[in-house]
Amino acid sequence: MREVKPQETTRACAFELWMKAPMPMVTFFKKLDVSRLVKISKKSGLKFNMLMCWCIGKAASGIKEFYMLPVGDKLIQYDSIAVNTIVLNKNNEVSSCDVPFSDELLRFNEDYLKLTNTVAQSCENHDLMESMVIGTSALAQYEIDGAVGMYSGIFNNPFMIWGKYRNGFFKTTLTVSFQFHHTQMDGAHAAKFLDAVQKEIGSLTVQVG
Repeated sequence: MREVKPQETTRACAFELWMKAPMPMVTFFKKLDVSRLVKISKKSGLKFNMLMCWCIGKAASGIKEFYMLPVGDKLIQYDSIAVNTIVLNKNNEVSSCDVPFSDELLRFNEDYLKLTNTVAQSCENHDLMESMVIGTSALAQYEIDGAVGMYSGIFNNPFMIWGKYRNGFFKTTLTVSFQFHHTQMDGAHAAKFLDAVQKEIGSLTVQVG
């Protein structure tokens, strides 16, 4: 990670417009068809939440705006991406776990299982400060239509929230909310990302054994 001059990036105008805005966050909602993920999860034994996190990381890795993030009053360029997940620890409280993104699904799964287990047992957060982290929160036991994340003024990271997926006659759907800082990306970038998440879900193949 390194600081970059906003004027020398494609986010120069956005940096001037949104860095000092009282509410620079934008939230999109999208209904995803997750039928394939549910099928793969049941057939392979891979966790649905892990598969969602991998598809999110995969989609983000192909969009250059995800590698820049406003931190404090600076614009930071990152070389890698991680996906954060919330873990229920042994004390029945929640802890935070950053999982480094890998193009290899099974490698990502290994890291996901190892790191989330460590966090659950230690009750200590696992933070990857050198990566641009996409936050996620899965309220998998509850049917919600979406959520608008809180803007603390400290963390500007993009963030996705979802609840319980819903089974229909022909497909299984999941409504997600995606919050992002307008300095980092524009609406078109966010919409492209959500479309890319759906594409990754629809094209996912897994070979296990």
